Amino acid sequence: MQTPVTIVILAAGLGTRMKSRKAKVLHRAGGKTLVEHVVGTALELAPAERTFVVVGHQADEVRKTVDHLGVRFIEQREQKGTGHALLIGQDELARLSGHLVILNADGPLLRADTLRALIRQGEGGGAAGVLLTAVMEDPTGYGRVIRDAHGRVSAIVEQKAATPEQLAVREVNMGFYWFRADLFWKHVREIRPNNAAREYYLTDMIAILNRAGEFFEALQVEDAREVLGINNRIELAEVDRIFRDRKVRELMLGGVTIEKPETVTIDSGVTIGMDTVVEPFAQILGNTKIGENCRIGSASIVTDSTLGDDVQILPFTIIGASEVEGGAQIGPFSRLRFGNQVRAGAHVGNFVELKNADLGAGAKANHLAYLGDARIGSRTNIGAGTITCNYDGVHKHRTQIGEDVFVGTNSTLVAPLEIGEGAYLAAGSVITEPVPADALALGRARQVLKPDWAKKRRALVKK
Repeated sequence: MQTPVTIVILAAGLGTRMKSRKAKVLHRAGGKTLVEHVVGTALELAPAERTFVVVGHQADEVRKTVDHLGVRFIEQREQKGTGHALLIGQDELARLSGHLVILNADGPLLRADTLRALIRQGEGGGAAGVLLTAVMEDPTGYGRVIRDAHGRVSAIVEQKAATPEQLAVREVNMGFYWFRADLFWKHVREIRPNNAAREYYLTDMIAILNRAGEFFEALQVEDAREVLGINNRIELAEVDRIFRDRKVRELMLGGVTIEKPETVTIDSGVTIGMDTVVEPFAQILGNTKIGENCRIGSASIVTDSTLGDDVQILPFTIIGASEVEGGAQIGPFSRLRFGNQVRAGAHVGNFVELKNADLGAGAKANHLAYLGDARIGSRTNIGAGTITCNYDGVHKHRTQIGEDVFVGTNSTLVAPLEIGEGAYLAAGSVITEPVPADALALGRARQVLKPDWAKKRRALVKK
């Protein structure tokens, strides 16, 4: 856009109807907090240095949530209405000319294209301001939009103050605004707290600008759901479902097969390549990136991880903050906790847990093992029941296993420990000392055999 855009996001309220100790804008839908969604949309239209978040309740937590995006903050320590939020930031905001867009942080479904349309209408029609409206089947609780004979907005009438004729109006104010910045800042101090709540309301700007000889317009959205604000847990769940439906549709149109899509949970930040199959009840969360021709098994959960092409995730597998290279197979019933690197073609099998482990290309840990703080070389085989004992009660220690090593069943590897390439560890061993390359290591007690002991014991028991 030629004319610069400044966006102010109202995020200071607690949201008492949420029945929560957490500020409303910190609740999550579609894998992100509400305020993150709105800030992300704003940044599609305005640079971070012209995007302001008004914080109040739990201001530090809200700041932490979006600070990494580079936006700026205005602190509304005492909440005295939507107009008050702009008044306290006037010294900084009024220096920024062009378009002024005001958004609510509890409206996460709003699209950038809708905001572009809002701005275009303001630019093209000569209005001092434009607000977003929607036609509601049940407009109870919303301010009614009253238009004049020219279709312009003459007033916003709140539910409590509306006449029966006005209550019959189904077009309502959704709380998103565009203003000509120069006119807004010229008149904003004319807002007065002349209401029962003694607050400063942005909606008063309509009457103020009309009195000043300007006019106000409205842009009606086609789908009222896009501009819904969230006030309670029921509405939060509905918005979350809409985000999930959007994401599933986007992925399927992009060439991803999603079996029983109504059962899966996929966050908005996820990317998935063509010809990947997502089985029922899978959850793919956070900023996960999945390559092409993969399979994500039923009831698996993948969070903030990267999967290469041709990866197979079998059912009931949990993967967190890990990288899995192409052709690897994980599961069923595996767990990759965090910090793991599973190299190309490696296998992690049932009831195997990895934590901060690097499993080399073609390596296998197919059954009942715990590999923590370990580096395992290519083509190494980890037998069932193997444990890396990485914690001494105070510190964590690493286990280094070379390439082409055979680790026998029920081996216990006490870190810090290094095992050379091509070594062979006998089943049932407790290994506490370094093992040179190509050596055989045994660390178990000698078997003792007592003939007829069991027979004699049974005879004693019978007596």
